[in-house]
Amino acid sequence: MSPHVKVCGITNLHDAELAVELGAWAVGMVFYEPSPRACSTDDALRIVSALRRRVELCGVFVNAPLDEVVQVSDGLGLTMLQMHGDEGPAYCAEVGHRTGAKVIKAVQVESIGEVRDVERFHTDFHLLDARSSVPGREKLRGGTGEAFDWGLLAARRSKVPLILSGGLGPENAAQAILAASSHGHRARPFALDTASGTEASPGRKDPERLRAFFAAVRASEPVEEAPPVGTPA
Repeated sequence: MSPHVKVCGITNLHDAELAVELGAWAVGMVFYEPSPRACSTDDALRIVSALRRRVELCGVFVNAPLDEVVQVSDGLGLTMLQMHGDEGPAYCAEVGHRTGAKVIKAVQVESIGEVRDVERFHTDFHLLDARSSVPGREKLRGGTGEAFDWGLLAARRSKVPLILSGGLGPENAAQAILAASSHGHRARPFALDTASGTEASPGRKDPERLRAFFAAVRASEPVEEAPPVGTPA
């Protein structure tokens, strides 16, 4: 199999259904108010109700109180939770313990030290994203359309499955996979995460770009098989 695809920044059922139709492994809904891709609870409920057991249903949080994450996860029935802020290892472990969902620890990287630092997190997945170089964008915590230096992946030592993110679209998906894979098995991405790179506007997917992204990923080298959807952490 080629790397799996996580389609993030989903805000409506139509886009979510298209992602699943194209073969998405996971769809991500952002529960972070400053994001232009923030998903309402009502829309999230529609998505989860329609797609339960067909895809990993991921909630993205940034420095949210633990009780809030648990409440949203349990209320919607999310199967995966992405911590995209400054959450520590103990917090991430407790999220997994209290919800039973898989946990992704996401970090923004621009140095070898930041790539290595995520190894402190014994979560189900690590997601490496770009740190924005544009003033004011850093608070978005992703979805900026910027990529990081994939050469930094040479420093990766963790066996935790890697999700590669940051400015990924149809034009550079294959290049990102090839660049990461050239640094060895531990740098090879388990999945690619796309948000702004497949949009018509923030929170709205461009169907043709999304189709082209899946085609580019499928043309790449094989990676390990995904666990069944909804499998507990």
